Amino acid sequence: MRVKRGVAAHAKHKKMLNKTNGMQHYRRRSYRLGKQGVIKALSYSYRDRRNRKRDLRSLWITRINNASRELGVSYSQLIAGMKAKNINLDRKVLADLAVNNPEAFKKIVNTIKEK
Repeated sequence: MRVKRGVAAHAKHKKMLNKTNGMQHYRRRSYRLGKQGVIKALSYSYRDRRNRKRDLRSLWITRINNASRELGVSYSQLIAGMKAKNINLDRKVLADLAVNNPEAFKKIVNTIKEK
């Protein structure tokens, strides 16, 4: 007996086209172009989940550098001083302190300035 694939193919196409939600023009309507768009979008999202970490670390470093320079210490001097004094705070926490709690950040910088 011959097997007709109409129902299975339609379901497969519908499942793929549901993933093209938010795309425009033929990527939304055409199975072939929609499939290409979904594959490209998934590869971008995979790549950018990693790039987001890079971007945030860069933002934290910029914030720490600006806040520490106002207090007379460069970013590299601050990080080296923290390692020498065994102050174990990561850049995310330091940046948060610099923005939201400048007094605590100033105490850390003053600790590092002491000889």
